[in-house]
Amino acid sequence: MKNILITGGNGQLGQSLKNASAAYPQFNLLFTDAGELDITNADSLAAYFSANQIDACINCAAYTAVDKAESDEENAFLLNFQAVLSLAEICTQHNAQLIHISTDYVFSGKQNVPYTETDDTDPQSIYGASKLRGEAAAIGYNPDTIVVRTSWLYSEYAVNFVKRMQELMREREELNVVFDQAGTPTYAGDLAAALLHILQYKADHPDATLGGVYHYSNEGVTSWYDFAVTIKELTAATTKVLPVTSDKYKTAAARPAYSVLNKEKIRNTFGIHIPYWRDSLVKCLRRM
Repeated sequence: MKNILITGGNGQLGQSLKNASAAYPQFNLLFTDAGELDITNADSLAAYFSANQIDACINCAAYTAVDKAESDEENAFLLNFQAVLSLAEICTQHNAQLIHISTDYVFSGKQNVPYTETDDTDPQSIYGASKLRGEAAAIGYNPDTIVVRTSWLYSEYAVNFVKRMQELMREREELNVVFDQAGTPTYAGDLAAALLHILQYKADHPDATLGGVYHYSNEGVTSWYDFAVTIKELTAATTKVLPVTSDKYKTAAARPAYSVLNKEKIRNTFGIHIPYWRDSLVKCLRRM
């Protein structure tokens, strides 16, 4: 049985990995969060890896407070860059596969066709810049690292757009949601299953060259407004949802206006089936 370290175990993706792990009994997933393992401390990482014989690590830990990062650059880079470099170093020393989760925020959002892994990056925020630096550090230190960029993550857990919309629709008669930002929601349960599939594929093909950047979100394209309208329809809410432009909501950090990800590479490399975003939203809402 392989020991798989999951950092950020209490987050959306970490908790979704707990659910998905039942289908992979050959993996012993070790879930940690900041209280159990400080990934910003190289000595703590070294002690943990030595004590637990880690075979692979899925790094779900991240500084994700996008707006706060604009005034907290040091901590954003500490967790999204320096800690990732330390993980890459310790994984390499122990011959452990590292899978690192990244974001669509590494792109400018000024494109109008789905972003591929080879498109130019141009983050418009501290959060995006720190995540891009983490990607480069991990792959630069060990080219066998697998980086998976995702977008608009939601689940039954923690704080996310779907849960927040449900709360607001119970509280308000009218709700404004931006319609000029396009992307694709990602159900964390689907992403978790894909990550474990990748680990199994790697185990079955030990000599394959698989390192690099991959994109994963659900299939399809929508706006935050249409996403909210769909949540309203599927939950039979009566709130009136109104479309507004993003300039009506001033935020500290810029959001990509377009962040649809091209998933051809991850589909072709690992043979992963990617569900349509609305179908996955239905599945998530049933589980709530």
